[in-house]
Formats: sequence, C-alpha cells, structure tokens
Amino acid sequence: MKFLYFTLAACVLALAPAAAQVTDTTRTTAPAADENFDDFGDVGAGAGTYNTQKVLYLTPTKLISVGYEGQLGYDMTTAGPLPASTAAVETRVNSARGVRLAFNAPVISRNDFIFNVGLTYWNTGMDLANAERSPYFDKLQDGLRTTGLNTTIFNPIDNKHFVILQLNLDANGNYRSLKDVQTEAFTFSATGIYGWKPNDNLQWGVGLSRTYRAGQLLHIPVLLYNRTFSPQWGCEVVFPARAEIRRNFGTNALLKFGYELEGNTYYLGNIGPDEVYLRRGELKPRLTYERQLSGFVWVSAQAGLRYNYRNDAFRNQDVTGERESTLGSEPSLYKNTLTNPLYFNISLNLVSP
Repeated sequence: MKFLYFTLAACVLALAPAAAQVTDTTRTTAPAADENFDDFGDVGAGAGTYNTQKVLYLTPTKLISVGYEGQLGYDMTTAGPLPASTAAVETRVNSARGVRLAFNAPVISRNDFIFNVGLTYWNTGMDLANAERSPYFDKLQDGLRTTGLNTTIFNPIDNKHFVILQLNLDANGNYRSLKDVQTEAFTFSATGIYGWKPNDNLQWGVGLSRTYRAGQLLHIPVLLYNRTFSPQWGCEVVFPARAEIRRNFGTNALLKFGYELEGNTYYLGNIGPDEVYLRRGELKPRLTYERQLSGFVWVSAQAGLRYNYRNDAFRNQDVTGERESTLGSEPSLYKNTLTNPLYFNISLNLVSP
C-alpha cells in the first residue's frame, strides 16, 4: 500500500508541470547513490551530429559538494530478536546528522562519449537516549555510513538518441573507519537507459535499474523525463527514484519542489549468533533553494520531511526465499517503528561551467 501511494504521488508530480505549461529541472543537493544522471562533464564544442546530455536551464552540475544533513528528534520502537516473544522497547533518537561529501569528474569528455567517475561519503551519526535498552540500539549508536564509487557513461548514438549506463559500488554499515569495512557491507547498483532527445527542451528515456534505494534489492523499470517548458519553469523526473518541479529566477538562482527516495542495506555486524543487516528506505518530500554565490560556487539549502518507508533488520542482506507461512513475507530479525521528523540539508558546491 505504501508503494502504491508513493507511485501515484510521483506520477501526479511528474505530470503536473505539463498540464500547467511550465519548464524543466535538474538535480538537487548532495548526489544520490545511484541514478545520478546529471553528473557528466560537458560535451565540448563541435558536437556535430551528436546530441548533448543536458536540457536548457538545468541546475549546474556539481563537481565538488560539501554538505551537512540533520534530522530532528524522533521516536523508535524495536522488537527483537524475533521470532522469540521479545517485548518491544522504545528509545528517543535525539538527532541523526552528519556530513555528505561528493566528488565528480569527467575522465573522458568527447562529443560522442562521456565517462564520469564519482566518489561519495555520507555519515549519519545517531544520538540515542537509551541505547542500553537493546543490543540493536547499541549497534545504531555507532552511526550509519556510506562510502561509494560510481561511474556514469553517456553515449549519444546520433543527434536524437542516447544511452546512459551507471554503476555504483557502496560500502554501507556502522563502521568507524574504512579499515573496519567488511565485504558484507558492499552493495552493487546499476541502471541502464535508452533515451530520446528531440530538441534542447526535452529529454526522455526508459530503462531498468538494480537498486537498493527502497532499502532492499529491487529490479525495476525506470523512466527518465527532463523537460523545459519556459525559462522559468521545468521538471526533472527519474521515476521512481525522484521527481522535482523547478522555478528559475534568472540564471543564478532556482527553487525546486519534489521528492527523493533514499536508502540502502547496512551491515551492522553480529548481535549474538546473528549477522544483522538494516534495510533502510526513506521517502523525502522536500523544498530546495540553490543560488550562485560567486563564479562557479553555489550554495544549496534543502528542507523537508523524512518519511519512514522501510526500516527493519534482517539476517540477510537481500531478500531470500525464506517466508513466514502466516504473514506471507520474509521474517525480520528486529521489527522497528519510527516516527517521521523534519530534516534539513545545506551544501556548498563547485559547479561546472
């Protein structure tokens, strides 16, 4: 039911600008773990018979991003380890916050081929009021981190058709330093899209994605839709991962409203005899304001709601064939209930020319 609600909301958001005759958008603050299709180097002059990777009036591509994200306090209740009849315990998460760093650079940038490499580091430190109430809380007290390497290929076939391929390798867990990362923490994501660009105001495509954004491994279809309706209005959609409407204020400021689905599977180590994997997915309706400070330096400020889409711990990283006969779903090791706080994100960015 959650996924159906989320899907319908995304479709309405994606189609609304077309009905209102409004313009195209781009991405927001810190780069996401996958489907980050605007982090390309610019195609040089003399593109000739090849189409470029951008639509008019998109947000400038972020080459270096230094950001900070924080969630306000919220309540968490957990029951486990299951299936034993363990009483649920509650704690207050006073804050969940940390730095978000990203680096993106074109390795090859030709009019007929672009190869981009990126690095990301997201840290979420967690302050729990009563971590001693559960060994699971104690694992979360170490914080959650993602360190990722991604590559993006943009290959224009001619002046109207293109192919996008993106690969991501992420280390997700409660490790304190890179030397503590174990092989169980790695996840691999990939997205491939075949697209059309009939003009400089419209770019769209369809493809397939292997993704952990919803908190567990999914293989799903993807729709890319970037459209400029006027110099003031636009939209960017990579459905179902994210969708945004954009309002430009000249060429040095913009405001965007939309959502993004974030998440991954985090390896938390052992609790007793069990290995523990947190499958965490967050739906974020949000408002983003970005503005040029000077030259190629931009600032981005974002605020919204962190809605808990999925947050349970399992014995395995990916969904297995094991099912509970009574519930019809894979049994969780720790069943969690979270309230939904407001969050904010601010970043300073070096953008491409």
